[in-house]
Amino acid sequence: MSVQAIGLIGMAALLILIFARVPVAISMGIVGIFGYAAISGFDKAFVVLGSTPFEMGSAYALSVVPLFVLMGALASSAGISGQLFNSVHALFAGRRGGQAFATLGAGAVFGAVCGSSLAVAAAMSRIALPEMRKAGYDDKLTTGVIAAGGTLGILIPPSIILVIYAIIAEQSVQKLFAAALVPSVLLTLFYGFVLAWLVKRHAEYAPPSPRQPWHTKLWALASMWEIILIFGVSIGGIYIGWFSPTESAAVGSFGALLLGVLRRKLSWADIQKSFVETILISSMLFLVILCAFIFSYFIVLTELPHTLVEWTRSLNASPVTIMFILIVFYLILGCFLDGIGMVLITVPVFFPLVVEAGFDPVWFGVVLVLVVELGLIHPPVGMNIFVIRAQAPEIPLSVIYLGVLPFLVAPLALLVLMVTMPQLALWFPGLLY
Repeated sequence: MSVQAIGLIGMAALLILIFARVPVAISMGIVGIFGYAAISGFDKAFVVLGSTPFEMGSAYALSVVPLFVLMGALASSAGISGQLFNSVHALFAGRRGGQAFATLGAGAVFGAVCGSSLAVAAAMSRIALPEMRKAGYDDKLTTGVIAAGGTLGILIPPSIILVIYAIIAEQSVQKLFAAALVPSVLLTLFYGFVLAWLVKRHAEYAPPSPRQPWHTKLWALASMWEIILIFGVSIGGIYIGWFSPTESAAVGSFGALLLGVLRRKLSWADIQKSFVETILISSMLFLVILCAFIFSYFIVLTELPHTLVEWTRSLNASPVTIMFILIVFYLILGCFLDGIGMVLITVPVFFPLVVEAGFDPVWFGVVLVLVVELGLIHPPVGMNIFVIRAQAPEIPLSVIYLGVLPFLVAPLALLVLMVTMPQLALWFPGLLY
């Protein structure tokens, strides 16, 4: 049997295991080890199984993952998300749908601190959902804007998924963070346009919020200075060359800890809880990354990426056509897989094809995160949707799905712009590096 045939059987086995609800990490590990053994024998497969955890555990580049997770956990425990919502709400006071715009804005800023979509969606569900329902907002608009705002957490730097992509594809974290900045601002604006259109078309969805005097708005803006400082120093330090990504994550974590202690929002129990949460999340991520490395070794042995490149060449398809096919494939895959699983399973297979087609790997990383964002809010999985449902089980899933649908237009429009104008992502890293 050819190595390519073994590779295809392995991919089919992986999909079967995932559909059978076996965790993605375990599925990749099983297929990777047994597939490697089928080609090179169990002796070599066990050598890979024994050496990969040590190699991965000693990789300095991976230390950025738990540090960014810790930064988000401390920021959440310190009540930063609640302060953000109140401050941004004051800025939008006096206009119809003010709380909805505040939720979107607070989600964007909190995403810049924590780097996790699910954390943003959970925080905004806990804080904004009760307030908006109490104010008379329609459940469709409320859940839709929270789910959409949550997706910004994985695009706005620091992004855990961008870090994982950088590790798998061997790309610069600094360049990826810089490339994501302009698209993340555009996506926030696009979500705002969708929200403004919904509020104008369906005035009954959102009551006007009480007006606030200008000095209150200025005070609300000034009250965010600590959060802006944390983001500016930690992420801005990467852009201007002060810190490496790992150092930046350490600075951001310390800043979040210091802010919480000085504001007396972090107790010793909160700090312990943040560290335990970081250990649990990081352990899960490292297990997934470990199994992804083993799976990628198997994929390299099968020569599937090379075969895919050769097959694509024979089609004489244009690069844009290839990218369109990949995006459609990812959108379908997003119906069944979470974002990290999508990245870890597909990048080892498709990355050589992307490079062969002439696309910039940094640009592709941002496009990939955009597609993952869509997977977070489009049916039938939509992890953000289920996070919201967990906070408000009385709201039917059908209502949440209807609320999310208009917001899908924003990332889809940005995807089209990104494919037609790659400089949207490449201009800023080109300017810096």
